[in-house]
Amino acid sequence: MKGKIGFEEHFAIEETLEQCRPFAGDSDVWDEFSRQILDLGNERLEGMDRTGIEIALLSLNAPGVQAILNTDDAIAMARKANDRMAEAVSRHPTRYAAMAALPMQDPEAASAELSRCVRDMGFKGVMLNGFTQRDTPDTALYYDFPEFRGFWATVSELDVPVYIHPRMQIPSRSQNYEGHAWMKSSPWGFAVETSIHALRLCGSGLFHEFPNLKVCLGHLGENIPYGLTRMNERMRFSPRGYRGEKLPGEYFRDHFHLTCSGNFDDPAFRCAVEVMGVDRLCFASDYPFEKMDDGATWFDHTQVVSEEDRHRIGRTNAIDLFKLDVPRQA
Repeated sequence: MKGKIGFEEHFAIEETLEQCRPFAGDSDVWDEFSRQILDLGNERLEGMDRTGIEIALLSLNAPGVQAILNTDDAIAMARKANDRMAEAVSRHPTRYAAMAALPMQDPEAASAELSRCVRDMGFKGVMLNGFTQRDTPDTALYYDFPEFRGFWATVSELDVPVYIHPRMQIPSRSQNYEGHAWMKSSPWGFAVETSIHALRLCGSGLFHEFPNLKVCLGHLGENIPYGLTRMNERMRFSPRGYRGEKLPGEYFRDHFHLTCSGNFDDPAFRCAVEVMGVDRLCFASDYPFEKMDDGATWFDHTQVVSEEDRHRIGRTNAIDLFKLDVPRQA
């Protein structure tokens, strides 16, 4: 399929590159990977041309700004990364758009940076790389915390999507992975950590307070669609402090959008389509943690959806979600 639009398409700046090493450094292709994630020029664009990806919404690699303990440093790093994305979009306005990196260590500063990115530079959304650390390595700030309500008010006012991207849990909270480091990142722990974060938002009353919020998850929903029916039934049985006005599955279907990033699998895709509906799904390749060719080849040939729905998932859903000023037909 030509004209695909992908989001969860990562890049790094020199200061955040080494953050990738814990989950990409053992792949035996570190030199190739580091070149690809730093590049916003010919190599990335040639790959997009080859795989039928017309537009990539760029986002800073994980954990990115969320792992910077000093608040002033986090503010400066977010601004630097966002300026780098804005520069790339300016050079290639028909190929790139951008999702803001934010210093969530200071919710007011995050709101101000988001406003700058959206209003002054035309960014289309936000990429938050999981929970945020602040001051000490053992902190983990989740965005259902009351201190972030003002930030969500800004998101609601600007009406842009927020992508919650995975990150590894910090060592002091990872005892259950002891002796099995392989589980902490993309094979398993990424989905566990991100699904917990998403469900915390559902259970916090956030979506009742801001009913226009739109949240994105990758990897076909971080395993949530598979268990959504059971989750709702168990909440009916015993809510145990749940603060949402609706069941978590209702909030999830109403407020979340999923991409197929890094989960190029027909059975999982079929589940996501049946649970969420075609309008809630979008294409993404998860480059360079995954190969563009792998994601595009699978998506272009899967028989789970019709050609009409393939076009919606691959292009028009993203146009609607991010309010992109491009034709609906490629």
